Amino acid sequence: MTSNYQDFVPLKAIPFMEFLINEHNFTLKIVNKRATKHGDFRSMPDGKFQITVNNNLNKHQFLLTLVHEIAHHVTHQKFGRVQPHGKEWKAIFQHLMLPFLNPDIYPRAILPYLAQYLKNAKASTDADVKLSLALKGNIAETGKNFIFAISFGSLFIFKDTMYKRGNKRRTRYECLNMVNKKVYLFNQNVEVKSYEH
Repeated sequence: MTSNYQDFVPLKAIPFMEFLINEHNFTLKIVNKRATKHGDFRSMPDGKFQITVNNNLNKHQFLLTLVHEIAHHVTHQKFGRVQPHGKEWKAIFQHLMLPFLNPDIYPRAILPYLAQYLKNAKASTDADVKLSLALKGNIAETGKNFIFAISFGSLFIFKDTMYKRGNKRRTRYECLNMVNKKVYLFNQNVEVKSYEH
């Protein structure tokens, strides 16, 4: 049983996706947004396998997340227990993503960042700031701003806590937590709410 994923991926990706889903035996569930992850892969108690992907992702994020999780499944089948995002997974993820690296599937504005990311993929696409912003079309969620759009010294809300934006380091922003007065580093693709007095 597989949820109707066709509505969640770019049209031209469907034939490749169908092949991957038919080739590898797992259940796909499309679930409500989770704050800590875009998707996951797990082995169920009955010996079957399940992949979940969040329903709030745009088609390009959804496709990348689904292939990321299928790569976990294939790695598990081929190698058993290995490092979750180790060299085996990275090689399989690259291999599975190749048919999708195509301007009919990913816009030309995203492709260079995606190709760069796949050279040494991280556990989360959000860890790659340039790719994360490109996948979102440089548009933050409604009612939010990217941290780089918050002006220096301004207050903002992140996870129900107020912060004050400080200096930019090389790639991240120093932000003062107004409750515990500690400074935290924020990647520039973090989405926050402006604080209105």
